[in-house]
Amino acid sequence: MSHAILDLVQQAMSSPWLYAALFALALLDGFFPIVPAETSVITAAVFAASGETNLALVILVAALGAFAGDHISYLIGNRSAGRLQQKKAFVWARGALAERGGVVLVAARYIPGGRTATTLTMGAVRHPLRSFTFFDAIAASSWAVYSGLIGFFGGMAFENDPFKGLLLGLGIAVSITAVVEVVRWLRKRRAIQPSPERRPADTSV
Repeated sequence: MSHAILDLVQQAMSSPWLYAALFALALLDGFFPIVPAETSVITAAVFAASGETNLALVILVAALGAFAGDHISYLIGNRSAGRLQQKKAFVWARGALAERGGVVLVAARYIPGGRTATTLTMGAVRHPLRSFTFFDAIAASSWAVYSGLIGFFGGMAFENDPFKGLLLGLGIAVSITAVVEVVRWLRKRRAIQPSPERRPADTSV
């Protein structure tokens, strides 16, 4: 079964349309987050370790696609501000944006669903486009490098078995995402717990 899957993946990696597909997936992921853009970039980077793909080109097209997709999401948010006001993700992103400014766009790129909520929100609140473009360039580039290097080092670790390299790369990405989510949950839980000074005094006799 794994050999059949690997053969299909290898055929896809040798396709002349590979880089166009990576660009399209990264672009769609900007406003349609169920698209497996990160998985596709990691997969292509795994095969870069054996020379079947070009790592620099994988990273470049992924970054450009993500950058373009985020700007489409910003435009959608700009045109749909009224319908987004009560969405839970919109409320979260608006609060984070007010607290940390454009930097939140970089951090949100690594949070599942966070990137779309943030780009939509920045468009909806009319965040300056120049600032959005600056921070999004950092976010898209760092995400592409991160995904590409995870896949590449996974491929290097199992150069003779790309399937295991792919599993390692995806496992690392999932683990990092899980750690980020746990840290966010712990910080949120700590923030909502009353401090000892604010707890009501014990009035019992």
